[in-house]
Amino acid sequence: MTDSTRSTLRLGTRRSKLAMAQSGLVAEAVRALTGRPVELVEITTYGDTSREHLAQIGGTGVFVSALRDALLADEIDFAVHSLKDLPTAQPAELVLAAIPVREDPRDALIARDQLTFEELPDGARVGTGSPRRMAQLNAWAKVLGKRIETVPVRGNVDTRIGFVENGELDAVVLAAAGLTRIGRIDEATQLLSPDVVLPAPGQGALAIEVAATHADLIAALAELDDPATRAAVTAERSLLAALEAGCSAPVAALADVQADEQAVTEMHLRGVVGTTDGSTLVQLSTTGHVPASLDDASIPLAMGRELAVEMLAKGAAGLMGERAL
Repeated sequence: MTDSTRSTLRLGTRRSKLAMAQSGLVAEAVRALTGRPVELVEITTYGDTSREHLAQIGGTGVFVSALRDALLADEIDFAVHSLKDLPTAQPAELVLAAIPVREDPRDALIARDQLTFEELPDGARVGTGSPRRMAQLNAWAKVLGKRIETVPVRGNVDTRIGFVENGELDAVVLAAAGLTRIGRIDEATQLLSPDVVLPAPGQGALAIEVAATHADLIAALAELDDPATRAAVTAERSLLAALEAGCSAPVAALADVQADEQAVTEMHLRGVVGTTDGSTLVQLSTTGHVPASLDDASIPLAMGRELAVEMLAKGAAGLMGERAL
C-alpha cells in the first residue's frame, strides 16, 4: 500500500512517558498538516529494557535501532526520535524528513529544598547517567571550591526525580526539553546556563525519520522542518562525528543561529570535551556566516569539522576514552 492510499499514518515511538509525549506532539502536527489520522505504534527498544548503564550498552543509539528496523520492515510509516539519541551516521535507506523547531536545549537541575547548584552542600550526590554532564558538573563544582559525587542513574523521569524526593540523591540533572514536554518543567530548581554546562549535540530537538522509498510522505513531512534548527544541530553533530565520538562520550556542543538585517545568518558553535571527573576540559568555539536560506548543509558541516580539528589539537582525543562505568 502506498503512502497516498493508506488512510492512517503509523508513527513509531518508544513506550516511555517522554517518548509518547514527544510523539503525541508530532502526531498532532502531522494530523493538522496532512488531514490524515495518525496512530501511535509503541515499540520497545533494548535501551528501554536493559538496566545496564548506557555507556556500557552502546550509548543512546540503543533506543533507535528497533524503530529503524520497524521503518525498514514497513511496520510503521515514520518514527520520532530525540535527535541526541541518533548516531551521527545516517543510513542511506532512511531520511530525516523533518527536524522541527527546537525546544530549550539546556539542562535542568532538580534539587532538594529548591537548591541551586551553587547552593548544594560540599559532597552533594548528583544523579546523572551522562558522562558529558558528569565532566562539566564536576568541573563547575571545582570552580566553586567544592566537591560533588556524580551518581550514575537510569530510568524514566519519574524514577530519577524520585531519587531526590526519597532522599537518595541531593539532585538530578535532566534535559529541560523533556521536562517541558511532559509538563514538569516547573519542578526544575535551576536551568543550567550553557556557559557552565553545555548540552549534548542535538539536545532539545526531535527528528522525524522515514524510509527513503516513501517520497510522498517525505515531501509532506518536510513542511514541519525548521531550517535554523536543522543548521544548528547539523553543526553540532558534525563536531561529534569528526571527534569520532559516540553518544555516550563526554562531548557537548551547542550552535546558536541568528539572522541579521542583511539576510545573512551567523552561527556560533561551542564544543566541550572533558574527563568525567572534571579535572580536564577542552572548550573551544567558532563563529561563521551561513546563507539565510540555510538550505546548504556544507557550511554547518564544515564548521563542526573545523572546530573538532582544533579541539583534537588541544588534546580532546585523550579525554574521550573515559566512560562512566
